Amino acid sequence: MRITNNMLSSQLIMNLNRNAQQMNNTQTQLATGRKINKPSDDPVGITYSLRYRAELSSNEQYQKNVDSTISWLDFNDTVLDQAGSVVQRLRELTVQASTGTNPQSALDSINEEVKQLKEQLIDISNSKLNGKYIFNGETYDIKPYDFPRNADGTLDTTNADAIVTDKGKINFIVGESVQLPINTTGNEVFGDSTEPDNLFVILNTIMQALTDGDQQELSNQLDNIDSRTDKVLAIRSEIGAKTNRVELMMGRLDDLGVNLSELQAKVEDADYAELAIKSKIQENIYNASLSTGAKIISPSLVDFLR
Repeated sequence: MRITNNMLSSQLIMNLNRNAQQMNNTQTQLATGRKINKPSDDPVGITYSLRYRAELSSNEQYQKNVDSTISWLDFNDTVLDQAGSVVQRLRELTVQASTGTNPQSALDSINEEVKQLKEQLIDISNSKLNGKYIFNGETYDIKPYDFPRNADGTLDTTNADAIVTDKGKINFIVGESVQLPINTTGNEVFGDSTEPDNLFVILNTIMQALTDGDQQELSNQLDNIDSRTDKVLAIRSEIGAKTNRVELMMGRLDDLGVNLSELQAKVEDADYAELAIKSKIQENIYNASLSTGAKIISPSLVDFLR
């Protein structure tokens, strides 16, 4: 078989292109720091890479949900602490007013402070986080305790016991198939129409008793105040337990994120030292191929006449 000059040239060009392509791939990996820059670089590795990326993306979203959950729980605990302070002050005033040694003028003064406590409690019951009312379940865009005002400008809470807040639960997904209800309804905190220790009913009863100078009724309300205090504390305990669980979940997600990142790095990240040596070797091979090719394919006319 006669080897023509065209065959030599074609084979030389093919080998040069292959060496140049290998050198280019290595230099691309050096520039990007990644072993896999396109699926053809490692068809098997790209499947693992995409899987790790998807799991990392999900894990990051779970971490964001956990952060939001902790913010919500912390805010709820702060608001309930404020409500507890109002109830504690209400109890102190009720004890002071029920001693039977206070003139009506003193009871009227206490009544004025109780009215302010009621206003404060209404503000607490309508607390918002990021534009959402925290005590109205899934209908967080509606004010749960929207009372009309009397002629003197005060809020009319006569029918406070009839208010029904939304019972829907707000669930945050904080892990794979893990949903955590994080909200507390207004009726759970402040009481509903079936409970004698409804805070707004207690306030109205105490205010009327102070106006009438009825010490016996004031004494009767102390048990209701204590009952509601215990319920608020129980809710705060539940919130604390959920917060602890979410913090444990946060630690678990952080560890999972580190592990997934390490696995992804093993599949995708390039070894700079190895690539630098490999690139230099390929560059030398390419230069040697050019030099050898120039000697094999001589351009002089004499070579064709031999």
